[in-house]
Amino acid sequence: MIGGLIYLVIYIIVVGLILWLLSYLVDVIPMQPQFKQVAKIAILVIGVLIIILLLLNFIGVIDGGMPRLGRL
Repeated sequence: MIGGLIYLVIYIIVVGLILWLLSYLVDVIPMQPQFKQVAKIAILVIGVLIIILLLLNFIGVIDGGMPRLGRL
């Protein structure tokens, strides 16, 4: 249980960093404001879905076994 919790925390940190980096890149790259808004919303939705899947896997609703870094 503790091992799974450690993996969950590591996953959340890694996913958060990747999503932050993508959001930062969307802000830095010059593009139309409408596209920026759509891209940021898409990044947010994908991030929330990944976190929900990780939490479902952690509590055992999705039986994928022990989480590994190569498999979300």
